[in-house]
Amino acid sequence: MTTFDARPLAATGCRPPGWLASILMEGQSAERDAVFSFRTDDAQAPACVAAARRFVDRTLGPWGAAEQAFDTQLVVSELVTNAMRHGGGAGLLRLLGGGGRLVCVVSDHNRATPVSATPDTFSEYGRGLHLVDALCSAWGWLVPRDSGKLVWAIVSD
Repeated sequence: MTTFDARPLAATGCRPPGWLASILMEGQSAERDAVFSFRTDDAQAPACVAAARRFVDRTLGPWGAAEQAFDTQLVVSELVTNAMRHGGGAGLLRLLGGGGRLVCVVSDHNRATPVSATPDTFSEYGRGLHLVDALCSAWGWLVPRDSGKLVWAIVSD
């Protein structure tokens, strides 16, 4: 059983559309599905962001979606960075494709809600989820019963 978390601090996150919920919650397969597992010792190291970006590049080329690689790499970078900083480390990166859709899913080890901060002009941090929101048609998170959370973002729909 998976629950949806909709606390007020994460105003821009939303529930996944039905087709995505069935993949993430019920284990249905996507037309294209690629998974990258972060090594436990690297899951909190900045190098895992670069590894995730390379995985996006290696995956989207053969899928015929190379034109979406740049935006997808930006989204994945933000989600993996948030997993490192706030989620106790990144667990898995999953790319789902098919039917003109491209989805990124990042798991982490913390059940806390993603927070979309309002940074001031000179702030070094706090813009990541705003970038995800700008580049994606939708994004949100799921809190599985067993542990952690899944943060998903639809890059193209």
